[in-house]
Amino acid sequence: MKADRARELVAQMYGVGKKRVWIDPGRLEDVESALTKDDLRKLVESGVIRILQKKGQSRYRARILRIKKKKGRRRGPGSRKGPPGARLDPKKAWMRKIRAIRRLLKRLREKGVIDRKTYRRLYRQAKGGFIRSKAHVIELIEGR
Repeated sequence: MKADRARELVAQMYGVGKKRVWIDPGRLEDVESALTKDDLRKLVESGVIRILQKKGQSRYRARILRIKKKKGRRRGPGSRKGPPGARLDPKKAWMRKIRAIRRLLKRLREKGVIDRKTYRRLYRQAKGGFIRSKAHVIELIEGR
């Protein structure tokens, strides 16, 4: 039996692809003299014919990517999916901003930088969403 046919039969017998069947090039005569599937089984047992292991998928690149992401890389605008609100809840963003502004306003009132009337006006503007940030508060006080 020809080597190609033997390879085909062994692949069928062991439920693997033809590419995974390795035949020892130095012992081709033994393979060609095999007549039955039983003969082929014996050749597999003796190591003349081998079933190669499946080729896996390398995790090398995946590991490097994970390390980079851990460092905070690869998080730019091109890698983002969904709206900004999906990444940071709009309510949480508002809470963070308004609390910072209100803390600043209280400190400024206590230090006497602004009077009660100005404090109230700025507080209401902050609540209304007019004031963008702490820097904006300072800009409004300085009258720019």
